[in-house]
Parts: sequence; C-alpha cells; structure tokens
Amino acid sequence: MKGRERAELRAEAHHLRPTVHVGKEGLSASLITSLDDTLRTHELVKVKLGKSADVSAKDAAAELALATNSEVIQVIGRTATFYRENPDLKRDDVPPSQPP
Repeated sequence: MKGRERAELRAEAHHLRPTVHVGKEGLSASLITSLDDTLRTHELVKVKLGKSADVSAKDAAAELALATNSEVIQVIGRTATFYRENPDLKRDDVPPSQPP
C-alpha cells in the first residue's frame, strides 16, 4: 500500500470508534473471527487493546493483521487501525461530478 493511500485511510479512520476490543482473554480465536467479520462488512476497523491485555499494541496488531489477512494502517497508544478491501462493498472514493 502506498503512503498516500495509507494517509487517506488514516484520515478516514480518525472519526471511527473502536468496534473490536481485546480484553483479558487476549488474541483468542473468537476475537480473530469477530475482527474478520467486522473487516468484511466495514473494511476499515479500529481495535482497542484493554489495559489487561498482556501483549504490546504493535505485536498484537501485527499478529491480528496476519491472522485476518489485513493491513495495519496505524497504531496509536493501545488502538490499532486495520484495513482489508472488500470488492463487494461500494466505497465513496469517487467525488461527485461538478456542474458545468
């Protein structure tokens, strides 16, 4: 992924709230399934690592990205943002045409 694309996704993700939370159970199979499902429906997802999680945010992000075949867009503090393209979803990347 190019730097410009990553920057656009970071800007888009700025207003998102974390939809997946990592708790004391850590990176369980059910958490990976939940993230996978959320990526399928939203493409761009924030994940919040709880304070009781026993893994660093960067390590958890790398492991979750590998498990879900997604890309880590950014990690800030204990929040990681992931992206995985879904060709079935329609995105509003194309700006509306300008009137003549």
